[in-house]
Amino acid sequence: MTDATPTPAAIADLYIAAWNETDPQRRRALIALGWSEDASYLDPLAGVSGHDGLDALIDAVQRQFPGLRFSLLGAVDGYGDRLRFSWALGPVDGDAVAGDPVARGTDFALLAADGRLRSVTGFLDQMPVA
Repeated sequence: MTDATPTPAAIADLYIAAWNETDPQRRRALIALGWSEDASYLDPLAGVSGHDGLDALIDAVQRQFPGLRFSLLGAVDGYGDRLRFSWALGPVDGDAVAGDPVARGTDFALLAADGRLRSVTGFLDQMPVA
Protein backbone atom coordinates (compact mmCIF):
# COMPACT_ATOMS: atom_id res chain seq x y z
CA MET A 1 0.00 0.00 0.00
CA THR A 2 1.05 3.60 -0.26
CA ASP A 3 1.88 6.03 2.53
CA ALA A 4 -1.68 7.38 2.35
CA THR A 5 -4.15 5.53 4.51
CA PRO A 6 -6.23 3.37 2.18
CA THR A 7 -9.99 3.69 2.42
CA PRO A 8 -12.04 0.67 3.49
CA ALA A 9 -13.53 0.55 -0.02
CA ALA A 10 -10.06 0.56 -1.64
CA ILE A 11 -8.92 -2.31 0.61
CA ALA A 12 -12.03 -4.35 -0.20
CA ASP A 13 -11.64 -3.60 -3.93
CA LEU A 14 -8.06 -4.89 -3.85
CA TYR A 15 -9.20 -8.00 -1.95
CA ILE A 16 -11.88 -8.75 -4.56
CA ALA A 17 -9.41 -8.08 -7.38
CA ALA A 18 -7.04 -10.73 -5.98
CA TRP A 19 -9.87 -13.29 -5.78
CA ASN A 20 -10.80 -12.55 -9.41
CA GLU A 21 -7.30 -12.50 -10.89
CA THR A 22 -6.66 -15.64 -12.94
CA ASP A 23 -3.10 -14.82 -14.02
CA PRO A 24 -0.87 -16.34 -11.31
CA GLN A 25 1.81 -13.63 -11.44
CA ARG A 26 -0.66 -10.75 -11.30
CA ARG A 27 -2.60 -12.53 -8.53
CA ARG A 28 0.59 -12.93 -6.47
CA ALA A 29 1.34 -9.23 -6.96
CA LEU A 30 -2.16 -8.30 -5.75
CA ILE A 31 -1.79 -10.58 -2.73
CA ALA A 32 1.56 -8.99 -1.85
CA LEU A 33 0.09 -5.51 -2.25
CA GLY A 34 -3.04 -6.18 -0.20
CA TRP A 35 -2.00 -8.71 2.45
CA SER A 36 0.72 -8.68 5.12
CA GLU A 37 3.28 -11.49 4.93
CA ASP A 38 1.82 -13.16 8.05
CA ALA A 39 -1.78 -12.84 6.86
CA SER A 40 -4.39 -15.51 7.48
CA TYR A 41 -7.78 -16.40 6.02
CA LEU A 42 -10.43 -18.55 7.68
CA ASP A 43 -13.94 -19.57 6.67
CA PRO A 44 -16.04 -22.69 7.34
CA LEU A 45 -14.43 -24.49 4.36
CA ALA A 46 -10.80 -23.38 4.48
CA GLY A 47 -8.06 -21.96 6.62
CA VAL A 48 -4.74 -20.75 5.20
CA SER A 49 -1.89 -18.45 6.13
CA GLY A 50 0.80 -16.56 4.27
CA HIS A 51 0.91 -15.47 0.67
CA ASP A 52 1.47 -19.02 -0.61
CA GLY A 53 -1.58 -20.32 1.25
CA LEU A 54 -3.75 -17.45 0.03
CA ASP A 55 -2.63 -17.95 -3.56
CA ALA A 56 -3.32 -21.70 -3.42
CA LEU A 57 -6.78 -21.14 -1.92
CA ILE A 58 -7.78 -18.54 -4.50
CA ASP A 59 -6.52 -20.81 -7.29
CA ALA A 60 -8.57 -23.73 -5.91
CA VAL A 61 -11.74 -21.61 -5.68
CA GLN A 62 -11.25 -20.40 -9.26
CA ARG A 63 -10.86 -24.01 -10.45
CA GLN A 64 -14.01 -25.06 -8.57
CA PHE A 65 -16.06 -22.16 -10.00
CA PRO A 66 -14.59 -21.46 -13.47
CA GLY A 67 -15.90 -18.37 -15.20
CA LEU A 68 -17.52 -16.95 -12.06
CA ARG A 69 -16.32 -13.77 -10.37
CA PHE A 70 -16.60 -12.09 -7.00
CA SER A 71 -18.17 -8.67 -6.58
CA LEU A 72 -18.85 -6.49 -3.57
CA LEU A 73 -22.41 -6.18 -2.27
CA GLY A 74 -23.40 -2.93 -0.61
CA ALA A 75 -21.18 -0.59 1.32
CA VAL A 76 -17.85 -1.46 2.92
CA ASP A 77 -17.69 -0.64 6.63
CA GLY A 78 -14.45 0.29 8.34
CA TYR A 79 -13.54 1.41 11.83
CA GLY A 80 -9.97 1.72 13.07
CA ASP A 81 -8.17 -1.46 12.05
CA ARG A 82 -11.42 -3.39 11.35
CA LEU A 83 -13.27 -3.92 8.11
CA ARG A 84 -16.57 -5.58 7.14
CA PHE A 85 -17.94 -6.19 3.66
CA SER A 86 -20.24 -8.56 1.82
CA TRP A 87 -19.67 -10.21 -1.54
CA ALA A 88 -21.32 -12.41 -4.14
CA LEU A 89 -19.89 -15.04 -6.50
CA GLY A 90 -21.56 -15.55 -9.85
CA PRO A 91 -21.58 -14.69 -13.51
CA VAL A 92 -20.95 -10.98 -13.97
CA ASP A 93 -22.26 -8.22 -16.16
CA GLY A 94 -19.80 -5.36 -15.90
CA ASP A 95 -18.72 -5.11 -12.26
CA ALA A 96 -21.80 -6.70 -10.69
CA VAL A 97 -23.03 -10.27 -10.38
CA ALA A 98 -25.75 -10.87 -12.96
CA GLY A 99 -28.75 -12.92 -11.90
CA ASP A 100 -28.66 -15.14 -8.86
CA PRO A 101 -25.21 -15.62 -7.35
CA VAL A 102 -24.07 -19.15 -6.52
CA ALA A 103 -22.57 -17.96 -3.24
CA ARG A 104 -22.67 -14.97 -0.92
CA GLY A 105 -20.74 -14.10 2.18
CA THR A 106 -19.68 -11.49 4.67
CA ASP A 107 -16.04 -11.06 5.58
CA PHE A 108 -14.52 -9.41 8.63
CA ALA A 109 -10.93 -8.23 8.41
CA LEU A 110 -8.22 -7.01 10.73
CA LEU A 111 -5.67 -4.66 9.18
CA ALA A 112 -1.94 -4.57 9.78
CA ALA A 113 -0.28 -1.28 10.78
CA ASP A 114 0.57 -0.58 7.11
CA GLY A 115 -3.09 -0.87 6.03
CA ARG A 116 -2.77 -4.30 4.42
CA LEU A 117 -5.01 -7.19 5.42
CA ARG A 118 -3.65 -9.14 8.38
CA SER A 119 -6.53 -11.58 8.86
CA VAL A 120 -9.87 -12.23 7.22
CA THR A 121 -12.66 -14.33 8.66
CA GLY A 122 -15.32 -15.23 6.14
CA PHE A 123 -18.92 -16.18 6.87
CA LEU A 124 -20.77 -17.99 4.11
CA ASP A 125 -24.31 -16.66 3.83
CA GLN A 126 -25.25 -18.77 0.80
CA MET A 127 -23.48 -21.74 -0.77
CA PRO A 128 -24.30 -24.00 -3.72
CA VAL A 129 -26.29 -27.13 -2.92
CA ALA A 130 -24.11 -30.22 -3.37
